[in-house]
Amino acid sequence: MAENEKIPLKEQVALLPLSPGVYQFVDRSGTIIYVGKAKSLRKRVSSYFVQSKEHSPKVRVLVRQIVEIRHIVVGSETDALLLENSLIKTLQPRYNILLKDDKTYPWIVVRRERFPRVQSTRQLVRDGSQYFGPYGSGMMQRSVLEFVREVVPLRTCKLNLAPELVARGKYTVCLQYHLGNCKGPCVGAQSEEEYGRLVDMVVAVLKGDLRPVRHYLEGEMARAAEALKFELAQRYKQRLDALDNYAGRSVIVSARIVDVDVFSLLPDDDVAWCNFVRIRHGSIVGVQTVKISPGVGAGEAEMLTLAIQHIVEQIAGGELAREVIVPLLPSATMLFDGVTFTVPKRGEKFELLEFSQKSARIYRAEQLKNQEIRNPERHAERLMSAMQKELRLDRPPRHIECFDNSNLQGAHPVASCVVFRDGKPSRKEYRHFNIKTVEGPDDYASMREVVYRRYSRLMAEGAELPDLIIADGGKGQMGVIHEVLEYLELDIPIAGLAKNDRHRTAELYCGYPPLLVGLRPASPLFHLLSQIQEEVHRFAISFHRQKRSKAFIHSELEQIEGIGAKTIETLLRHFRTVAKVRTANVEELSALVGPAKAKKIRAFFEK
Repeated sequence: MAENEKIPLKEQVALLPLSPGVYQFVDRSGTIIYVGKAKSLRKRVSSYFVQSKEHSPKVRVLVRQIVEIRHIVVGSETDALLLENSLIKTLQPRYNILLKDDKTYPWIVVRRERFPRVQSTRQLVRDGSQYFGPYGSGMMQRSVLEFVREVVPLRTCKLNLAPELVARGKYTVCLQYHLGNCKGPCVGAQSEEEYGRLVDMVVAVLKGDLRPVRHYLEGEMARAAEALKFELAQRYKQRLDALDNYAGRSVIVSARIVDVDVFSLLPDDDVAWCNFVRIRHGSIVGVQTVKISPGVGAGEAEMLTLAIQHIVEQIAGGELAREVIVPLLPSATMLFDGVTFTVPKRGEKFELLEFSQKSARIYRAEQLKNQEIRNPERHAERLMSAMQKELRLDRPPRHIECFDNSNLQGAHPVASCVVFRDGKPSRKEYRHFNIKTVEGPDDYASMREVVYRRYSRLMAEGAELPDLIIADGGKGQMGVIHEVLEYLELDIPIAGLAKNDRHRTAELYCGYPPLLVGLRPASPLFHLLSQIQEEVHRFAISFHRQKRSKAFIHSELEQIEGIGAKTIETLLRHFRTVAKVRTANVEELSALVGPAKAKKIRAFFEK
């Protein structure tokens, strides 16, 4: 998925995600020489580059030819297996000798016939039948088929159930009827309408909608229990449990979507990221993401048009499928003669569009991370410039400080200050504050005290003042900080981060009076602000927990009459915890604090 020709292999491996997916090894000529699947891409690919006696000569030769690693992230191991199979058949990589066969996928088919049968197949025939799958292995397909047949009683015979043959009484019931696995449509014991309802239930399960069959099983289980048939009720309970573990279908390979191309777009300031997914014969045969520079002021429709043109000319061999799935219509559809553009809102086509969009987001995150690793100074420079622009600052905020309060119903109030320099945490400059002048849970008063103490001290010491102060609390906290800075006659820009109901960064304010700043949640600046907010919160909470723990320990020992602070310190230095003091015998305690105090301690804990 990524273009990494100039990046060392070690860095390419380090950038791989831990997600399941498919990886591709590329040689110097740009040819894909191996395709593999992985539960964790980074762990699997890194194993190739570790010296091991278990590596075969073939693997060692393969590794020496790799200059680039591409990858595609999917949702599960099953999807990885299906996508690997599709790509190997399409690309025929040199080192995938064992999988260069014509093996087809296992499917489940609901036949187009009177009283339809539900069967296993590896051949897709366009005869109006419904196909579901594919399944990652024959074993998986058989288990699903057995589950469906066990839950819903449908016929498995090959009889021609034409109306005149059934009416003539040509057939007799078989063993499956007596076992309860079939309701006898061959002898007219089951109507076509009733049978059709059961088939609809099976189709719903194979599509991933488990509600109809769940309702059916729950009803059968209740009826069996009312009739005191507890063994039968238990069987239905087991089937319900199996239903909960049933895995849904995959969009990596589809029987309904045959030949389409999918494009998704991810705008990002003056650039855009476009992902392209090619599907042929129902299988994904290619996934690639490109970065384009559409120019200043271009809308998303213009960006998409430019991206499709670029991909068609440079990647797709100059051709598009007759149907193209897109998130919005391009600005100039007449440029693509004979192509129908579809903007899906639900269903399999929408799921394919989501897969493409996810691939674009992953690619962008990897490219930005790679830029940060390879050129941290340039990355920091761009980040600071973006923050200066968005917050309307006079200079880049290379020195940022953020404050947060922490208390539990007013008990043990503390505050913290974290410092970021060039977008990175400077932990040696972090500071904790015990609230001294405020009683009860008053966050504004606590913030006022802490900010005053922080900057009056920096002024007295002649230390460097920050380029930006961030309050973790929105407009109210910003107002308090503004009051203190005015009192100290300091002109330092202020920003405020407000959270939503799920305690995630939701809004950013800057200046005074505060102005709301619109930020895309996926932007690097938003991620930096979220990191600052999470860091100050973590730092404040950790200090508060330490203080509560220490206060609890001391408060318990301080309840012992005749035991002072010096004795408590001696006990904790030796025993480390109150639990060990509680279990110590008189002799151990006497050796530390003397027999009189030892007896008092033992008497206290024995009560």
